[in-house]
Amino acid sequence: MYAPNPQALQALRGSDIELVLDVPNNDLQCLANAAAAAFQWVEDNVKNYYPGVKFRFIAVGNEVNPNPGEYTAPLAQYILLAMSKIYDALAYVGLKDQIKVSTATYSALVSNSFPPSKGSFEGAAGSFMGPIISYLNNTNSPLLVNIYPYFSHIGNPRDVPLQFALFTASGVVAKDGQFEYKNLFDAMLDAAYSTVEKAGGPNVEIVVSKSGWPSEGGPAASVENAGTYYTNLINHVKAGGSPKRPDRAIETYLFAMFDENKKNGTESEKHFGIFSPNYNKQPKYNLNFN
Repeated sequence: MYAPNPQALQALRGSDIELVLDVPNNDLQCLANAAAAAFQWVEDNVKNYYPGVKFRFIAVGNEVNPNPGEYTAPLAQYILLAMSKIYDALAYVGLKDQIKVSTATYSALVSNSFPPSKGSFEGAAGSFMGPIISYLNNTNSPLLVNIYPYFSHIGNPRDVPLQFALFTASGVVAKDGQFEYKNLFDAMLDAAYSTVEKAGGPNVEIVVSKSGWPSEGGPAASVENAGTYYTNLINHVKAGGSPKRPDRAIETYLFAMFDENKKNGTESEKHFGIFSPNYNKQPKYNLNFN
């Protein structure tokens, strides 16, 4: 949930649905500069609904890019301060062990992402993410990373085949030392792990906070491809880890529940939903999570 919504939070009360709740980007500066504001935010949006609402993570900021010229760059200075203020507020109300505090970043911050072992944060991204990774390591919290093979494929379809992105390649497509990659999702995830390790977080777990495929509006965007991607992603992350982290399933969240038909940007951005936004809210795909 990108921002606290009282009606939605009330609707979740008493359910078994776990929630990742964002601190919106436009709240970062206020919370970073005032502990009282962070305490009030936690009181109003978390404590008032806990334990009826099962909060899993608080994501402080979404896809803030510190590189010069990026429109979110001015917000980068507030992320870690706001994270620590929210963490302290959760600790004050006795919830720091029940609800983890992190931030949601994305693959564009990873430099040299192929082969995966070369992944790193460089320049402004390194200065920004290094202290955050150290903080997550110290608080035993994961890093939330948004991973989209779709955009990697359409950005370079010659070197990133569609089958590699959809989990439908017949065999190994890429090798990185001892590791073999049959799908792009694993390669992107392991690049993120290599990057986090180099930034001082060898024990920081990565949670894939968003991954999806559009059903229309761009190259390779179709109901068939999106259904294939979501189905194969669900089966893959349940079965085990990536080549670099093979010993556990990959905690992963699908983006998104509904098409965002009023969203700005490229047309494909409006069609990532598993459900249509029309009056009958029908699912586009026959997905099985069991």
